[in-house]
Amino acid sequence: MSDLPRKAVTRTAKLAALPLGFAGRATWGLGKRIVGESAEIVGRELQQRTAEQLFKVLGELKGGAMKFGQALSVFESALPEEVAGPYRAALTKLQEAAPPMPTRTVHAVLGERLGEDWQDLFLEFEDKPAAAASIGQVHRGVWHDGREVAVKVQYPGAGEALLSDLNQLSRFARLLGPLVPGMDIKPLIAELKDRVSEELDYGLEAQAQRAHAEEFANDPDVVVPDVVHQCEQVLITEWIDGVPLSEIIADGTRKQRDRAGQLLARFLFSGPARTGLLHADPHPGNFRLLPGGPGGEDDWRLGVLDFGTVDRLPGGLPAPIGESLRMTLDGEAGAVYELLCTEGFVKESIDLDPDAVLDYLLPIIEPAQVDEFTFTRGWMRSQAARIADPRSPAHQLGRQLNLPPAYLLIHRVTLSTIGVLCQLGATVRLREELEEWLPGFVLQEPLEEEPAAEA
Repeated sequence: MSDLPRKAVTRTAKLAALPLGFAGRATWGLGKRIVGESAEIVGRELQQRTAEQLFKVLGELKGGAMKFGQALSVFESALPEEVAGPYRAALTKLQEAAPPMPTRTVHAVLGERLGEDWQDLFLEFEDKPAAAASIGQVHRGVWHDGREVAVKVQYPGAGEALLSDLNQLSRFARLLGPLVPGMDIKPLIAELKDRVSEELDYGLEAQAQRAHAEEFANDPDVVVPDVVHQCEQVLITEWIDGVPLSEIIADGTRKQRDRAGQLLARFLFSGPARTGLLHADPHPGNFRLLPGGPGGEDDWRLGVLDFGTVDRLPGGLPAPIGESLRMTLDGEAGAVYELLCTEGFVKESIDLDPDAVLDYLLPIIEPAQVDEFTFTRGWMRSQAARIADPRSPAHQLGRQLNLPPAYLLIHRVTLSTIGVLCQLGATVRLREELEEWLPGFVLQEPLEEEPAAEA
């Protein structure tokens, strides 16, 4: 078994077989219809077979293929319910597991990066990986000072595999489009490619994780494990136990779902305000629920892992996001349109009706209109269908809007987080978090001038 299926010809052949498989299944579907089976049943079977093949290949390849699968996984709740089941099962496997790297390779990387006597640094080291991700896998151990640690080891050749996969996937992005209605796959792949060099740099990841661990130390709601040691291809952090969010999605209690959802929203908006960084990989595999929240052992805290992809926002989230959201809620169509034009969401060559823009935005921001909102797969599907239907005015208007590069990652992270909230089915006080953490959302009263002192 190879350490990582990274030979270009092997990986390309596996990925290139995907569109051929899609085409073959379409032909199979046509044959089924000719012999009298209903289009609905055939379509469902096609979706199921496509999901099984796609995520089997992505999971086997790790690298960029698996990275793409994880990014796609958070949008599962946008799929029609009758076809979401097969996807859900395949995606959950991607979020928490992948074929392991051989022990000899792990030892070789540790020996090269930590020194030949690397085992002396640990009181214990488990050869069996505790988790696997797109560019590395995690082993549990005990550091020489007695701390339980997570040892993240990067796959040899991960960088080449990542770029090769994403280049190949971008070539048939159009064929992958129907997997998530209303979502343009090509910009997602392009943005993942832009982040490759950062994600491979464990030094940058260690800096981002340290910043979060320091800021959230002793926080009653959020736990970020601190960095213990870092060098090229190896990142060692404190170990945290907890229930993976994927398990909460599968069979968590109502209390767990709501608490996880609230804390996920709180972390999304408070993180940039408190650290100047946005955690940009919010798939369920990167979060845990830990006992011991503000209400005691029966309460929960959110454990956050994997800071390999972050957006650097020194001033927190951009104020125009909060300002446009507030003005949209207040029905200020003209002011919203003017701000969108100023920020580049509407190109100079485009002329849109401000009221139509307001009508387009209002359903999307429904969770911010009320004190408490229950995120559901049904709500997510209705939004996706509204924007994806070519006959819909929302679809026509959405095609004329532009997403400026500075907002691209923020947009994807927000959409991904909403996707996870819908998978959880969580009831969240989102407006409360926006008022607390989103710049521009609360209109600041001008300070009253002090009366001039009498002479």
